[in-house]
Amino acid sequence: MNTSIKLIIADDHKIFIDGLRMLLRDEPDMRILAVASNGKELMDMLPVYNPDIVLLDINMPVINGLETGRMIRQNYPQIKFMMLSTYNDEHLIEKARQYGANAYVLKTANKEELLKNIHCVFKGGSCFPERRVATRSDFDSRDQFLKQFDLTKRELEILRLIRQDYSNQQIAAELFLSVYTVQTHRKNIMSKLNINTSTALMKFILENNV
Repeated sequence: MNTSIKLIIADDHKIFIDGLRMLLRDEPDMRILAVASNGKELMDMLPVYNPDIVLLDINMPVINGLETGRMIRQNYPQIKFMMLSTYNDEHLIEKARQYGANAYVLKTANKEELLKNIHCVFKGGSCFPERRVATRSDFDSRDQFLKQFDLTKRELEILRLIRQDYSNQQIAAELFLSVYTVQTHRKNIMSKLNINTSTALMKFILENNV
């Protein structure tokens, strides 16, 4: 008889949670114990349910997925967690590794890929997207983008973190800067891009695939 894999899903999008439930409900060796909509809810659930694996969205309110993952690793080292993300971003993947994630799964993955990753993690393995080797054209493209908009490499780092919904405080902690310095960088970025609102800035980030 197979051991049941006990899961908790942490994601703030109900439609995505419902989709995961449908994908996993017919798996005889898996059981969803509970769902959480943010990192704080999840941390409150862990001592109650003691799951084997947490399926953890990277973008959540209150406490984001990466910070929640770090808290899980520090406080419940026996619990494994898998990051779920729409971002195939090397920076985020590496950060997930550093914070102790057992896997990083793209939300574009199909059912077979998801199940394979869950079983891999349950058996003690780790599963991450293959590292993409940067080519000369990647660097040329980035440099051209920086020159086009008169941006610095630090400002590009900040734009990429803004895309991931990091607050000024989170960006400051990530880059080891003061909040004031981050605020100054944001003002300079918006001035260079002739942008006046956060919504317009996010639109620019998405349109230019920063």
